[in-house]
Amino acid sequence: MAENLYQRDVYGQTLIELGKEDKDIVVMDADLSCSTRTCLFAKEFPERFFNVGVAEQNMMATAAGLAACGKTVFVSTFAIFATGRAWDQVRNNISYNNFDIKIVATHAGISVGPDGSSHQALEDIALMRVIPNMNIIVPCDGPQTREAVIVAAKHKGPFYIRLGRAKVPTVENKGEFKFGKAQVLAKGNDVTIIACGIMVGEALAAAKNLINKGINPRLINIHTIKPLDKEAILNAARQTRGIVVCEEHAVIGGLASSVDEIVAENCPTKVMRVGVRNRFGQSGEPAELLKEYNLTSGDIEKAVLSVVS
Repeated sequence: MAENLYQRDVYGQTLIELGKEDKDIVVMDADLSCSTRTCLFAKEFPERFFNVGVAEQNMMATAAGLAACGKTVFVSTFAIFATGRAWDQVRNNISYNNFDIKIVATHAGISVGPDGSSHQALEDIALMRVIPNMNIIVPCDGPQTREAVIVAAKHKGPFYIRLGRAKVPTVENKGEFKFGKAQVLAKGNDVTIIACGIMVGEALAAAKNLINKGINPRLINIHTIKPLDKEAILNAARQTRGIVVCEEHAVIGGLASSVDEIVAENCPTKVMRVGVRNRFGQSGEPAELLKEYNLTSGDIEKAVLSVVS
């Protein structure tokens, strides 16, 4: 039975693990450490934890200073603040200098729920993807969160790791996590479903229903948005009848746009997008919002049926 885990719990625990191995790792937060779970690191290593208060721009600039002195810096806050409010500092202080800073943002996407539009980052991948030097990982579950954080710590340069708020089921039989390499969860050749983050679970549910209807989908978990696994995408474009891309993000600028760009330049095929379409978020329970914004397994299934028809 797949275990449901908070990705942010796994993040906090992994920080402790890394902190014990490397004394040059420091952690920063913007007055949200209980929510992001960096408080776990703060309790274990108080001398290496810095709470800057509600000052996300200052946090990113200070992180750049620490990185310039040889530290590996993990900075955390909600995704909407890490990417929107502090974009200038992320671009000019962190990425321009290619500093060893890992931005691990929680509470991304529509599944934040009752906090509403002001806290629901639906544009964050787009904002980070356009910045040179920035690497982007969107883990699909708890165990993959641990793998992503460890990989980021070992690779030099800036990273953006996108985590959600709610518990997510553990995806079984994913195989080995390799930075920049997609995971093929099902090897069908009728149509390809590409997903990231919590949408991987929805895509798995859709794939099961499609198999019962005689459609054999290929299912790909693209956890690394940048650098993207071009080979996996082009294989899908060449070997299946079309692609459905699923993301808990705006359909503009995120994973779907990344796939569109590669396919259009190299192997044009039909690409349909399951994501948020030109709307802000709103307050509601996560399951209600996924349904309202057409991000459920049923919506994925409809998109696949449209492709194969």
